[in-house]
Amino acid sequence: MTSNKSTLTANKILDQLRQCGITHIVWLPDSESRFMYDSLLNRPEFTLIPVCREGEAIPIATGLLLGDKKVVVLHQNTGFFESGDSVRGLSLDLHLPLLLLIGYRGWQREHPLTDSAAIFTKPILDAWNISHYLIENDKDAEKITTGYKEAQETKNPVVILIGTEYN
Repeated sequence: MTSNKSTLTANKILDQLRQCGITHIVWLPDSESRFMYDSLLNRPEFTLIPVCREGEAIPIATGLLLGDKKVVVLHQNTGFFESGDSVRGLSLDLHLPLLLLIGYRGWQREHPLTDSAAIFTKPILDAWNISHYLIENDKDAEKITTGYKEAQETKNPVVILIGTEYN
């Protein structure tokens, strides 16, 4: 069982993305992910593509994938809900090997879930048959590479749920 007592650092996540060959990160930065944003600014190997709304992320990522870029989408589970139609119509229907890193708002390992965003996240992923992995600390970050490889092999989206804030 994974413990959330240790930290999840932005640089560890970025190191995993670099190992996967990711070139572009499509993302709507928010206050909870400030550490990731700050770390990204110091990593010239990545091109950050900011969006105004999470619903724009999947279509933009699709264009990048079709242009032979290696892309990841970062947003929160509520943003994933907003992106639902493009996840279905582009990622699933076109069998795009897209990796999504999704902040798991409301996730609590030790307590019952009370935030509807957390309550609905896994059932929606399961209903859409989207493979997903939970990461909560730096040791778990290796699942990013596992998810990326799975997306490439299956030609379907894979989600990495981020169950803690970055440090």
